[in-house]
Amino acid sequence: MAEPIHPAAIHHLPPFVTAPGETDGLLVAMAIFLLVSVVGIGVFYFKLHALPEQMAHRGQKIQFEIVAVLALLALFTHNHAFWIAGLLLALVPLPDFTTPLSSIATSLERIAGRPEPASSPASTTVPPTPSAHAGSPQSSTPQPAASARISSGSTAQPGDIHNA
Repeated sequence: MAEPIHPAAIHHLPPFVTAPGETDGLLVAMAIFLLVSVVGIGVFYFKLHALPEQMAHRGQKIQFEIVAVLALLALFTHNHAFWIAGLLLALVPLPDFTTPLSSIATSLERIAGRPEPASSPASTTVPPTPSAHAGSPQSSTPQPAASARISSGSTAQPGDIHNA
């Protein structure tokens, strides 16, 4: 400040007052602070928004995909109900329904006499069934399938052909 100050002005100016033509240090500091604050709040917002996805990542794939879709819907629609639903879905572990259901289906196929799928490593040979006469030797004639024996309430004989 090379110019003398006006006689009516106070003699000791506060440090935030800048002389004409000089750089305003407080303005630069506040601009940097504002920029860092906006970027920091944005990073925090996106990390918070991705929290349900990170929690569901350790779970099942379908659960992760549903939570990811809910998080994206919440992000683009600004509807917080989607984010809360995704968070609750990520917190609750989904039970495994496929293993018991596939076991039930395999058991029902075995009961119905259908062969097991080729993908299973189990053997496809059927053990011989005991004959009606305990003392007689096993005959070499093949036994009818279980579905052929269960037709119209009558018992099939080895030579009978039934279309079930």
